[in-house]
Order: sequence, then C-alpha cells, then structure tokens
Amino acid sequence: MEKSPIVKTVKKVMPAVVTITISKYLPILKNPFGQPPEEAKDVFLMPNEKKQIMVGGGSGFIVDSSGVILTNRHVIEDPKAKYVIVLEEKEYEVNVLAKDPINDVAVLKIDGKKLPTLKMGNSSKLELGETVIAIGNALGTFQNTVSRGVVSGLSREITASGNIDGKIQRLRGLIQTDAAINPGNSGGPLVNAKGEVIGINAAMIFGAENVGFAIPINTAKKDLQDIKKYGRIRCPFLGVRYLLLNKEIKEKYNLSNCEGALIISELAPDGQAIIPGSPAERVGLKEGDTIIKIENETVCQKNPVEDILQKLKVGQMVNVKIIRDKKEMDLKVEVGEK
Repeated sequence: MEKSPIVKTVKKVMPAVVTITISKYLPILKNPFGQPPEEAKDVFLMPNEKKQIMVGGGSGFIVDSSGVILTNRHVIEDPKAKYVIVLEEKEYEVNVLAKDPINDVAVLKIDGKKLPTLKMGNSSKLELGETVIAIGNALGTFQNTVSRGVVSGLSREITASGNIDGKIQRLRGLIQTDAAINPGNSGGPLVNAKGEVIGINAAMIFGAENVGFAIPINTAKKDLQDIKKYGRIRCPFLGVRYLLLNKEIKEKYNLSNCEGALIISELAPDGQAIIPGSPAERVGLKEGDTIIKIENETVCQKNPVEDILQKLKVGQMVNVKIIRDKKEMDLKVEVGEK
C-alpha cells in the first residue's frame, strides 16, 4: 500500500526536531532519625545534599546546518537550570544566542556540522482549514510525538503564564490549531503538508480539547535576520507607558475620544510615563497625551501601540498623531531600539 503523504512529511521533518532536557541541582531530603522519607510522616526532613535532577523538557528544531535552533523563550527561561539538546540520542551543550523580549521565541546554538534542517514557510499565507502537523517532546517524556490537525484560527490573542516565574505575558497574532499540543511540545515545529515550518508550538488551554497555539514562523524569521545582521534581536521601541482607551477610561479622565492610548504613569513601577532617553522623550511626548495614530494606523484595543511598532523598523521616521488638551497634533518620531 502507498504511504500517506503525512507519513512522508513526518519522515522528512523528524530528523531536525530536537528534545531539550531541563535539569537543576535540588536538595535531597533526609530524615535525621533514619526513617526513609516516605515513612516519616510527623518529623521534619532536612536537606542532606544536592543532586542534578531532571525537572522538565521542551522541544526545538534546527534551522541552520551549523546547529542554530529555534524554540520558545519560556522553555529556556530559568537561569538556574541546565539545558541539554538531545538529537539522535546524542547530547549537546546549549549556547543561548538570543531571547525575543516581546515574542515567545529563543534562538539557541549547538556545535554541529551538516546537521539536518527544516525549511521555513510563510505564515502570512496560511488559510483556515489547512492541514498542519505538530511534532515534539510531549509531556517532556514522549519524544518525537506527532499529532495532526488543521489551522483552526488566525491572529489569535491569549494571556499566558510562564512555567518558571508565573509571569503573565500577552501573546498576539497566534496560529490556533486543533493538533494536540501538550506540555513539552513547546518549542517544537508546526509544519504544513509540505513539511515547511509555519509556526512554533507555544501554548495550550488547560481543560479544553484540541485548542493549541503557535507563534507564526515569520516572527522568528525576523529574529534570525536581526541576529545575522546585528548580533542581537532588535525590537522597535517608543518609550511610553499607557492605557488603551474605552468608554470607562474616557469618562474617568474626562477625555474627548474613546480610542487611542493614554500616556499615564498610573501603572508604572517607577512612576514614569515617559522612559528617560527614549524617542518619546526626545520629541516631547507628555503624560496625559493620547496617541491616536502611528503611521496612519489607528491605535485601539485590537491594535495597541506595541503591535503597530512590531511592523516598523528601528531607526524609521514615523508620523505619530496625538491629542493634547483636546487638540490634535502631529509629531515625527524616530523609532528606537528596546
């Protein structure tokens, strides 16, 4: 019988998918009275020594034959952990080249030559219902797990909690899929029927069935281009802290409009609405100003300032329309680097 096209695609992709093991030195508990820990119910246990113990796992995939690997930032977020890449039962030490401070993407490097690689597709051309395949280290235990599904949604937005510090991060522009994504799948590739990577598996909804999300591969492409050209990931930066407007905020601050971004220090830990030395400070933006447009894109709940900035380049001169004292003003701002 002829093999399914999916089988052929998996065989093509699998050699370039890696497992990331996560281990830490943790104290081994010992009962000072000699009983084993499982029998000591009413006594205090004391740390005796430390031992390196595996605490989790993730996935990644090779995009350059010299050993450049893409994964999620949250997979390698713990600075106290040791990370090891496993490829075809061989272990490699990991060098972290960069972490994207806005998107959940990390770029790693291992020492290798002529390693298998995956071809990157174009995530901007995805269509609903398109067949996709997720591959990764499911639950940190089951390596090379394959699941099949379709593109269930595009440009999704979720609020995710990190594995290590529980820090909340808002992720936008995600690919939604019903291909099963489990803990440990994070960082693995989401590929199309041709075997081209169109996303990096990133998150799942606990308690829901077949609702997973992936970072579009075009986001990671930009990060790789920045690293090759500048040696780091460059993120466009304006330098303001703001609240996105709605009817309630408009009434609270007696504003003239319901859309835009109100520059305000209310939520800033250092009490500053304008970051010192930022492009916003250089052009004279002030607390109380409302940004309503950047490069003719309207700022609103569905299109916040950071989303618009992601489409711009560091050093680009852009038009910023604001409202100050209920009067519109136009400013020319050079986009900075975060």
